[in-house]
Amino acid sequence: MANGAGPGRSPTPIRVLVVDDSALVRRILTEALSRHDDIEVVGTATDPYVARERIAQLRPDVITLDIEMPRMDGLSFLAKLMRHFPLPVVVCSSLTPQNSETALRALALGAVDVIAKPGSSLAAVDVVEELARAVRAASQARVAKRVDSVEVPAVARPAIATLDATNKIIALGASTGGTQALEQVLRRFPVDAPGTVIVQHMPEHFTLSFAKRLDSVCAMRVQEARDGDYVVPGLALVAPGGKHLVLQANGARWVARVKDGPKVHHQRPAVDVLFQSVARCAGRNAVGAILTGMGADGAKGMLAMREAGAYTVAQNEDTCVVYGMPREAVKLGAVVDVLPLDGIADALLHALKAPAYA
Repeated sequence: MANGAGPGRSPTPIRVLVVDDSALVRRILTEALSRHDDIEVVGTATDPYVARERIAQLRPDVITLDIEMPRMDGLSFLAKLMRHFPLPVVVCSSLTPQNSETALRALALGAVDVIAKPGSSLAAVDVVEELARAVRAASQARVAKRVDSVEVPAVARPAIATLDATNKIIALGASTGGTQALEQVLRRFPVDAPGTVIVQHMPEHFTLSFAKRLDSVCAMRVQEARDGDYVVPGLALVAPGGKHLVLQANGARWVARVKDGPKVHHQRPAVDVLFQSVARCAGRNAVGAILTGMGADGAKGMLAMREAGAYTVAQNEDTCVVYGMPREAVKLGAVVDVLPLDGIADALLHALKAPAYA
């Protein structure tokens, strides 16, 4: 963890190593990061073998990593790094369906975040700011040595007893570290869990692969949200990257609306936008959880949910990759309970069975 991690920026610059086989991309990333006083690019590397030497020499706080490189691909390097010398890694990946699936594998291997690699608009302000935010979040992330594990297939959990799920809503929001956290929560939901709406901060195109990944390991169905989708029991909808997700009432049914709009907390989709809509529409028929992530997105929306009668929970600090968004929700008084990750799913389902919201 870099330079005395905490909720604010590091007191000394975050030391970054840029690993990419493209000289142009190395230059662009270096120049973009160097514009920020709290970030210092201490070196670059053209491939994982050079990166290994530079890590030993320079001891960076954060690495930005390309996936497609000569001599050793980024995933193989990442797996070795997280087994033997874990460091916060931000993956820079091109926005293609194939690369998005690879990026998800990188997150599963221990990468902290994935950002879009600069494309034609190399000097775009939002690209520069997104990269800097990702590096700051990574510098505060908890990383640990990874061990090889065998993936456990989805189990068809028994149906929910004594719960009419047709008018109930579960809302989930996450950012840095959220892909793995959301998977852990959703794996604990039964096949007929109430309709679930999700915002995970993630680039455009990546959310489709993320939803497919969740669908393959969860008992309930998971898909990327499309405008007009009904939110029904047994289905979880993931907000598409680059779009906001909003819940609307249509008679006795819930409908997902996917729309453009300004970024909120530098994000689109934004957790606040989703949570505010859930508070307006569903009130005490909803429950919500805010999971690991940098920043304050979701805190005000969760407060609106609680004030509307919803049960709300935040992931605790010990199990967060970055305890930012949950901390801000707790500070606002938006949270009924603060729980470890493995207790959140059961708490949400229990609250829907016998709501007694504080």
